[in-house]
Amino acid sequence: MATTRPRRPAVEAYVALGSNIEPRAKYIERALNLMNHHPQISVDKVSTIYETEPVGGPESEQDMLYLNAVAKIATTLSSIELLDALQSIEEELGRKRDAFWGSRTIDLDILLFGGEIISTDRLIVPHPLMHERQFVMQPLVEIAPTVRHPILGMSARTILESLDDRDLENNQ
Repeated sequence: MATTRPRRPAVEAYVALGSNIEPRAKYIERALNLMNHHPQISVDKVSTIYETEPVGGPESEQDMLYLNAVAKIATTLSSIELLDALQSIEEELGRKRDAFWGSRTIDLDILLFGGEIISTDRLIVPHPLMHERQFVMQPLVEIAPTVRHPILGMSARTILESLDDRDLENNQ
């Protein structure tokens, strides 16, 4: 008789989505659709999509505007399994990893995974730069203003309020 492994309880996680290669909005829409059709991922809430200027990256790409959003998901995957699933979606949507912080059809980053603090050679959660990036914090606050950064102990809203004011253009 086959034994089935018990399913782990669903974990609430937050995923940042970004794209700067046209059709940017379509890549974000397709990534959300692929996540939601994964048998162990449910997309529960999605922020507005914001258009932002690049932060870092090659000088030749400084005029390429990004679209950014954040999705709240529930998943029964482990954090590493979720990373694998997200990287598979990136690959399916044509993501090339030619240049560090270079152009991309889609970028999917795990921001928070439950209240866990994870540090492996493949994954660091909470995302190590999220609290420094308004283009991450603004959409996160829109859908989860009270979610707490497990290391800083601060709410998303408090972190956003501590950042410099930079205009984010609402693209919806």
